[in-house]
Amino acid sequence: MSVKYFLYFIVTIIVIWSLDSININAIFKKNKIWQARVFYFFLAIALIYLVTNCIYDLYESAIIV
Repeated sequence: MSVKYFLYFIVTIIVIWSLDSININAIFKKNKIWQARVFYFFLAIALIYLVTNCIYDLYESAIIV
């Protein structure tokens, strides 16, 4: 299970770094700062979860074969 925690740590850094390149304020209306932050947070959590599980499943399937 320690491999998965390590993956979560690495993927979190990569996802936040990559989401930083998106101008998310252009998508939202003016003065909707909190909504944009909540959306950014949930988007980051969802991407971290999906990417980590994808990499971990590939890792586990490579061990079986």
